[in-house]
Amino acid sequence: MMMVPVLLASLAALPELGFAHGGLSNYTVGDTWYRGYDPDTPAEAQLGQPWMIQRQWRTIDPIFSVDDPFIACNDPGTAPPSYIPIEAGGNITAVYYWWLHPVGPMTAWLAACGDDCTTVDVNQVEWFKIWEGGLLEGNLAEGLWYQKEFQRWDGSPALWPVTIPSALRPGLYMIRHEILSIHIEKKPQFYPECAHLNITGSGKAYPMKEYLLKFPGAYDKHDPSIEIDIYTEEAMETFNYTIPGGPVWTGA
Repeated sequence: MMMVPVLLASLAALPELGFAHGGLSNYTVGDTWYRGYDPDTPAEAQLGQPWMIQRQWRTIDPIFSVDDPFIACNDPGTAPPSYIPIEAGGNITAVYYWWLHPVGPMTAWLAACGDDCTTVDVNQVEWFKIWEGGLLEGNLAEGLWYQKEFQRWDGSPALWPVTIPSALRPGLYMIRHEILSIHIEKKPQFYPECAHLNITGSGKAYPMKEYLLKFPGAYDKHDPSIEIDIYTEEAMETFNYTIPGGPVWTGA
């Protein structure tokens, strides 16, 4: 169980290769930076490397179906050998160097791995949501979404901080970040990426059954928050949006 940190000198000084795509490129915990998978770099230079903590995602193309097995951790989701160490109650920040779409929710999830995250089936583990962001103000079509506020157009990275619930019992977990873009009529686009965490702490809590979901299975393709057209007259008069995937578990 390797954990190989790289000191974060400055996000602005990171390589420009990430600017060519719109996925989750790196993670930071405190002042430590953890390099993620880069689909623009040869796979053989990354897979199995002791510093790799993120599951492989082959392309910037989205997942289009809620029933696609790759909706869990993207395609192909090959497991890395290492883990990001983090204490429950601490913050982990997902780093994106380019994000184009402005409309739709963003969610973060955890799944317990047991003894080894490298051998689990990402479609069989039980995921629970620990963070979500959706429509912040205004109507569905013209309002401000968290996804829009998350964007950066000045060359700086888009940063997505998430707190690990402080009461969570320690162990090996996967963290799953998902951006759901709904800017095209009834053609949702899912962008998931997963990484491995070694969570420490003295917590003893774990979510009850109603918080636990599987991917695929967590979403219904007919959910009006997923199969949606935000450009209708009705959408112009709608000022609330229910984020798919059930409630957030805070550890309480």
